[in-house]
Amino acid sequence: MIRRESGRIVVSGPVTLANVAAVLEEGRRHLEEGVRTVDLGEVTEMDSSLLAAIVAWLREARRAGRELAFANIPESVRTIARLYGVDELIPAASR
Repeated sequence: MIRRESGRIVVSGPVTLANVAAVLEEGRRHLEEGVRTVDLGEVTEMDSSLLAAIVAWLREARRAGRELAFANIPESVRTIARLYGVDELIPAASR
């Protein structure tokens, strides 16, 4: 579901209401260890739960005084973020 590649994590497979709690918790552990980038390019199925996880991870990183950025954000998640008015809050990782 999540694998670590040095200072980044790669989320793979589905992220839906059915498994978002586990994905969120696994991501939190990596964030506590200093991960600064979350790559979403291998997510295969998603719903608004993925956006909720992104916002939760951002909130926790900021609370801890850390920067966090996201790579390969799926277009459907970008669309949902625009609809909810939070797209400007999600920093994109530099390439």
